[in-house]
Amino acid sequence: MQIKKTICPYDCPTSCSLQVTTDGTKIIKVRGDTDDPVTGGLICRKMQHYEKSVNSSERILTPLKRTGAKGSGEFKPISWAEAVTEITENWKTAIADYGPQAILPVYYSGVMGLIQRNCGEALFNRMGACTLVKTLCSSAKDAGYKAVAGSTGCLDPRELSGSDYYIIWGSNMKATRLQSMPHIVKARKNGKKIVLIEAYANEMASYCDQVILITPGTDGALALAMMHVLEKEGLADSEFLKTQAEGYSEFRETLENYTPEWAEKITGVPAEVIVKLAREFGAVKAPAIILGSGNSRYGNGGMTVRLITILSAFTGAWNKKGGGYCGSNPNSKSYVDKNRITRPDLRSNSARFVNINKISSALNGEAGESPIKCLHVYACNPVASVADQQGIVKGMSRADLFTVVHERFMTDTARYADIILPATFSVEQSDCHTAYGYCSFGVSRKVVPAPGECKSNWDIFCMLAEGMGFDDDHFKRSEDDLLDELLANPMSGLQEISESDKKVFAEGGTVSIAYSDHTDWQTPSGKLQIINNSLEDKLPVYRECYGGDYPLKLISVPSSETLNSIFLERDELMERRGEMTLQMHPADAEARGISDGDSIVACNEQGKVVFTAALTPLIARGAVAAVGVFKTMQSANGNLVNTLHHERLSDIGEATTMNDNTVEIRKA
Repeated sequence: MQIKKTICPYDCPTSCSLQVTTDGTKIIKVRGDTDDPVTGGLICRKMQHYEKSVNSSERILTPLKRTGAKGSGEFKPISWAEAVTEITENWKTAIADYGPQAILPVYYSGVMGLIQRNCGEALFNRMGACTLVKTLCSSAKDAGYKAVAGSTGCLDPRELSGSDYYIIWGSNMKATRLQSMPHIVKARKNGKKIVLIEAYANEMASYCDQVILITPGTDGALALAMMHVLEKEGLADSEFLKTQAEGYSEFRETLENYTPEWAEKITGVPAEVIVKLAREFGAVKAPAIILGSGNSRYGNGGMTVRLITILSAFTGAWNKKGGGYCGSNPNSKSYVDKNRITRPDLRSNSARFVNINKISSALNGEAGESPIKCLHVYACNPVASVADQQGIVKGMSRADLFTVVHERFMTDTARYADIILPATFSVEQSDCHTAYGYCSFGVSRKVVPAPGECKSNWDIFCMLAEGMGFDDDHFKRSEDDLLDELLANPMSGLQEISESDKKVFAEGGTVSIAYSDHTDWQTPSGKLQIINNSLEDKLPVYRECYGGDYPLKLISVPSSETLNSIFLERDELMERRGEMTLQMHPADAEARGISDGDSIVACNEQGKVVFTAALTPLIARGAVAAVGVFKTMQSANGNLVNTLHHERLSDIGEATTMNDNTVEIRKA
């Protein structure tokens, strides 16, 4: 038995370093790496038994070819040579008949390692295929933050120990930021106040001193009203804002209209609660706002984050240790040259861009361009996790669409494939990882051989490049060769690391990078941009979200037992998570004659989904929350919550608006 190091590859801000026990051919045990400078060995229970996923008897171990109708899940094994030939012949035919932009690659966060996640782009650039706009998660949040702070690094969660007051705003940290929870628990024990602002607060309420339930999509109004109070009562740091920000004087004039009484009518938060919250926030020295991503997934999501970012600086907290904003990229420096992976230089044509949130329209020819003829999906399960499920299913059911899916299990998307290619787990491949929530960087080397005929994304794309007749040297090397090239040519974030850190990279593991200087403003003006002349709304204002014609606002929230549609193969996690529920406020349920545990139907113009009602007072009146992503076979009518999601994009960042939909509920 040996103990080796690897890194969790999934979509989490932490990228936890792991220690795995192996006999050289199989993973026996997984635990957190106590040498990890971020986690200290704390990992989520999903990864505590990662070996159950890696060693699952349900894994796909050979290439498969569809034998039944699309969606039936009927396949037969074929050889890699047969798979490569069939894929590349279909690609060549599509290119000859329709041009290379009839081919669409779709990938997202099924693996977050820089190589295995992004390596397909080199091949699709070489082919001249479509370019995917990858804005499924938090790009409106990123755009809103950058509109104010540019690429300035925000607080690393480890710096929260210096904060003296905490607002957890729209973040289920227990599910998405577990490694930051000890800071919150310790701070509360030390008498520091924790305030939670949420539309659905079930998992986090017990960790906080105060819970403020807010109407979904109205967070910007609350931020404006708080700044109204701070300005009116002399709690704003006017000197800091005059010297360190652009547009303070103009913005200050607009705050007069955004009273707590005005905000109460919009947010559902009582005016006296808003005043008290603002006074507390303005009275402390180093308050921290820990911002989640859910409140950016609206038609006004970018503006909402702009306003909350400005609020985080309004008392001068960014000047204080532990004060300011936590929740976006904490490091302003790059670690590796991603172009060495994606190779944009190999493209010889102008790309056709397809937004991942509009896959349904692209597949069905509703985007003003010819329909996609070849779809290539990896590290993604769009049938279960992208807007307009019914439109995606309709598109993927087309007889003239040729679909390839890299997968480890028979997902809802894989069931519609023509060819399935067996993919690897992280312990069966090499990669490097940037933790998008911390100042850290890690390297993981292959630990065990892949079972059966499974291959990494890198190896698959190199085989397909050869099948296409591409002789570029880039496709003739191993993933370890590329990893070594990236480390040998570091970007600014890794250029000053120590020799001991370099040794960590050689053996596998994670190193800590220096925290950012939070007032070294990485913006065009060298100051915080309260006013941003590059945007349509130069000055921040309140904008309403899309909403809809139905009375209840639908939000989708994460589950602690799963991650997006990952881990659905694990029975013990599925049992703990339970059935597909829709969380409702008791008053909203009573008005519809619904009791806890009832089978209910949620519907809008997009479709209908069957849930089990779960009543809780810890959700805002007028809101309903779907927790986690399920398989279609776990749904009573085969439809998942994304059936109810529109393809509409956010105000800036071209992001998903999965929380900006309305529904009506009735008993099933």
